[in-house]
This record gives sequence, structure tokens and C-alpha cells, in this order.
Amino acid sequence: MNDWPDQPEGPRRMSHVQRPQVPQQPPRGGQGYDQGYHPNFTQAQNQGYDSGYSSGQVYGDPQGGGRGTVPPQYAPQGPGRPAPDWRKRIKIGSIVLVVAVLGWGVGTYAWASSQMRNEVDLSKVIERPEEGDCTTYLIVGSDSREGMSAEEKKKLHTGSAEGKRTDSMMILAACSSGNTMVSLPRDSWVTIPNFVGSESGKSYPARGGSKLNAAYAMDGPELLVRTVEFNTGLHIDHYAEIGFAGFANIVDALGGVELNIDKGFKDKKSGADFQAGTQTLNGEQALAFVRTRYAFAESDLQRTKNQQKFLSALANQAATPGTILNPFALYPTLGAGLDTLIVDKDMSLYDLGKMFFAMKGISGGDGKSMNMPIAGTAPQNSLKWDMPKVKQLVEQIKNDEKVTVESNR
Repeated sequence: MNDWPDQPEGPRRMSHVQRPQVPQQPPRGGQGYDQGYHPNFTQAQNQGYDSGYSSGQVYGDPQGGGRGTVPPQYAPQGPGRPAPDWRKRIKIGSIVLVVAVLGWGVGTYAWASSQMRNEVDLSKVIERPEEGDCTTYLIVGSDSREGMSAEEKKKLHTGSAEGKRTDSMMILAACSSGNTMVSLPRDSWVTIPNFVGSESGKSYPARGGSKLNAAYAMDGPELLVRTVEFNTGLHIDHYAEIGFAGFANIVDALGGVELNIDKGFKDKKSGADFQAGTQTLNGEQALAFVRTRYAFAESDLQRTKNQQKFLSALANQAATPGTILNPFALYPTLGAGLDTLIVDKDMSLYDLGKMFFAMKGISGGDGKSMNMPIAGTAPQNSLKWDMPKVKQLVEQIKNDEKVTVESNR
């Protein structure tokens, strides 16, 4: 049976169904809006009732321009994201940086210490003077050609002599009253005392008068230290020696050393050819500068002055933050010099650093440089020390007093 009344075919109308009224929500952000809570929704959810009502509104942008997001009353609400704690982040970052720097420093120190050649045993030196208040270093430049090729010997004008001899010697006294660098001319006439052979262990009697560089030729660094201590009465705490190749390599690793040359000079034997004025010397030029003696009327005495001047400039450039804190400068410099630098067994990298800073202080005006006081000539065209002045100089250094002694040459 058809329950519909007879009507002409056409649109059929359904009876009106009354739907529950849904209260209007105020616009998002408007007055009276309760974020995330709707009483009717909560009640219907608790009763399991789904009204099926849809207003047709698409939620998203408050202006209705968004697409298909969750209606506001369904949006989960929670605490806002906390602001970054920059104090904590900076603190943690600083700790990480400090640890990294310390790790790099310790690693560098360990590596550099392993490169040092602690070969000179000062415990073999006999009858030593008492230690003074200053730290004293005997710094030696040798004419060692160890590890050099024939081409390098020719380039650096070193010749091809076998073995090694002293090319320069100086005492550096690091004192609280001021640092002092005293050059010892290798032609100084001194007494070579009795000694115990560094290799043989045998006792040898005093040789008597001879040039200072003969002591090194006879039994190496240990006898040289013994001879310097015997003739001066000054205790030597540390010994440092570098050969031709190591010296030139250090200068090149630093990118050259700037030096002001007072008066130009030439010397075929050393390869020197300099104009007066400020200039940057590479390794080859630096070696020629410190080795030249025949171009000067004062010969070895003028050469020792040039050596002091250059070593102070070298230390002044090497002992700077730009070199020490820059691994691209520090590692090449250390690598170029440490494996050719021979030091005593008790000398640490820290002691070596103190030595460089003491030389740097002299170039900066904190101290003085001088030749050992000379009284005249001696046999074999050598130089005789002015012993009263030498004694006064040594006493001032031993007692950490300001050095007032002047060299007469």
C-alpha cells in the first residue's frame, strides 16, 4: 500500500524535522570566548550523543580563509613553549670551548715535548759552581750540517766540513732585575780545565790555555759548559744548541724575520749582501747575517752583536699570540726547530718558552745585551777577557742585581 497521498509526480517534500539549537560561538579572540571549552560539546561527548549538526563553516584562519583545520573547540591546549635559557646555553658553550682549548693545548704540549732532543747530560759536568738567583742558559749556534743535502749546503754557503764546531755562544740570564745576554766570542782565550769524558767516562787533566771553541771540539756540550763555568764562576742551568739547517728552517716557518740593518755590507764567504734599512730576512739571508765576520773591522765581536740582535728579533716574532695561538703558525714553527734543537736532559718545553720570552724581553728594552768584557789580545790572535769586569758581571747576575757592567768593545 502506498502511504503517500495521490499527488501529481514532482518534487516530494519531507516533513520538517526540528533539530536541537546550537548556541552561537563568539568569534575567536572575542570577548567571552573560552578557549578549548564548550559546555554543550562536553555534555554531548559525555552522553555519547552526536547531533550531526554542521554549520558549514571551514575552520582555519580567524577570518574564514583557512582550509580544513580542527575547529577551535577541538584544538588541544597545553602550556606554551618555554623561552630558551640563554644563560645556560652560554655557560655550556663556554665549558665546551674551554675543554676543547685545554685539550688542544695539552695535546700540542705533549707532541712538542716529544720532538725535543734532550741529549746533553749536565750531570756529567764536574766541580760545578753554586746556583745563583737567576736562570741561566748557554745558547750555542753550531756549524752542524746534519741532514743537509749538497744543494742546501751550497745554497746556505755552509761549506762541507765534517763534524761540528761552535759558530756562536752566548749566556742568557733571566733575572727579575732584568734579563742579560752576554756573547762569548769563540776566539776567547780561556783555560780548559780537567773534566770527565761525556762518552768515555774517563778523567782528563786540564789542558791549559786555548780558544773557547776548542772545548766543544774536544768533548762536545758537556766540556763547553764545564769550561764556561770554570772561567766565569757562573752556574749554567740549561743548554740549547741549534745547527745551520734548523736555524734557517725556523726563520722560514715564521715567514721571515723583520730586522733593521744599520749599515749595509757584503761577504762572499757567508753570502751576505745587505742594504741598510728595515727588511724581512728569509732563512738563507738570516744565516748569512749571523755568520758574517770578515766584512767587519771588529770581526768576531761585531758578528756576536749581530747574532744578539737577530736572535732578539726572532724571539720577539716567535713569542707572540699570533704564533703561539695559531696552529697554522705554531706547528710549522715547532716542527721546523724542535727536531734540530739539542737541549739538556732537564730542559722542558716550558723552560724553552721562558728562554724565548727572556730574549724577547731584551729586544723590548727589558734588559741589556753585551759582549764579554775584553781587555786585549792573547795568543793565537785570540781575545783576552777583562777578568775584574767579568767577575763583577757574574756577581751581579748570581745575586739577581741590575747589570751595570759595560763592555768596552
